[in-house]
Amino acid sequence: MANPVFSSVTGRFVRYCDLALGTDQLVIVLLKAAGLQADATLRNYTALSTLLGSNTEATFTNYARKVVTSGITVTTDTTNHKNTVALAGWTWTAAGGASNDALGKLLVCWRPTSGTADSGCIPLFAHDLTVTTTGSDLIVSIAGPNNIATATAA
Repeated sequence: MANPVFSSVTGRFVRYCDLALGTDQLVIVLLKAAGLQADATLRNYTALSTLLGSNTEATFTNYARKVVTSGITVTTDTTNHKNTVALAGWTWTAAGGASNDALGKLLVCWRPTSGTADSGCIPLFAHDLTVTTTGSDLIVSIAGPNNIATATAA
């Protein structure tokens, strides 16, 4: 597994990440590891609703999607001709315990408005996330030269 940019937004994903975060939003969605499709399949979805038709969103105790309201940094590297998107970390307090999940992916999706259905949400990129909830805080960050998602149970 890797950290793919979805095919439908290749070359455009920075635009979605660099928006002013007014009515549109970036949303963090966690996927269970069980039954998770391969990256080559995942990256071809153009809507969150169809992706979730074949993959399972997390359901652990105290899980909710995270809306990104700040902490997005887009850096342009003119030497290597690339853009890097960095996102601040997120915490799911008391993640699991009564109901736990083995997680496999973190998705970053663009949502035009807070009321937009999953069919209107566009998956931008995915990150490997290998952690099982236990009831401890789940802390996830995307950092490093390859923008790899890391998770710790606090």
